[in-house]
Amino acid sequence: MKKTIATFILTTLAISLFMACSSDDSTTSSDDSSTSDDTTTQDDDDDDTVTELHAAFAAFNSEATTIYLDGSNVVIETTGLPDHETVYWGEGNTLYIEEPDVAITPSIMSSNNNAVTITVDATPDLTGNTVDTELNTIGIAVSGASIFNDQEGAGDLDEAAASLDWTGAHIGPGVYHYHLEPIAFTDDDDSLAGILLDGVFLYGRQCYSTGTYPTDLDESGGHTSETQYTDGEEEYHYHIINEIYSTTGSYLAFAGPFQGY
Repeated sequence: MKKTIATFILTTLAISLFMACSSDDSTTSSDDSSTSDDTTTQDDDDDDTVTELHAAFAAFNSEATTIYLDGSNVVIETTGLPDHETVYWGEGNTLYIEEPDVAITPSIMSSNNNAVTITVDATPDLTGNTVDTELNTIGIAVSGASIFNDQEGAGDLDEAAASLDWTGAHIGPGVYHYHLEPIAFTDDDDSLAGILLDGVFLYGRQCYSTGTYPTDLDESGGHTSETQYTDGEEEYHYHIINEIYSTTGSYLAFAGPFQGY
């Protein structure tokens, strides 16, 4: 009888210990898995989502542009209609001015579809290879109009230079766009000119951080320094190159290549 009772007690203790260990292991494994999944999800969200537009976007013409975040991208929708005077507005428009020396193209602003939408990285990845610019829109200026490089559809910009208005832009063909330094809003200074397709901002010929022309620009015409929109932090950005372009008597807005497009 005593032997039976002892055996029963030992068996009960063994079962209790086994159940306790199994319960503890299961709980620990479940908690660890939950913590790991939550952390991974949070990290992915942090990497992919930007919650606030860059301060520089406040400089863009709000009447022409609609700018908003879409996950890790910034979408810029624009009418392409600039907020400054030009002969390309056409007679009768309040922003029309006479420019008798401009060999204007057949199109005028009020009868031309200038709308453009681009999507850029909110936090540009500049670790890859540089990429050459191509024809058509390579960026959007703060005025709301497009930025083009140094080429025309038929060849070099020289062949179309006579049609450029006082601020280095024309319609020919397609949308109204700047080829040269757009002096309507950046004239030999450090003002923001616009943003390019790789998500990098383009500034005037001078550097905000030094108050003079930058001397450390890379092959894309960019460098890393503080700007008026970075609150003391350094950021990679482009500058309009401080060299006269060919026979135009002005400076190219941007020829390239892109740093990370």
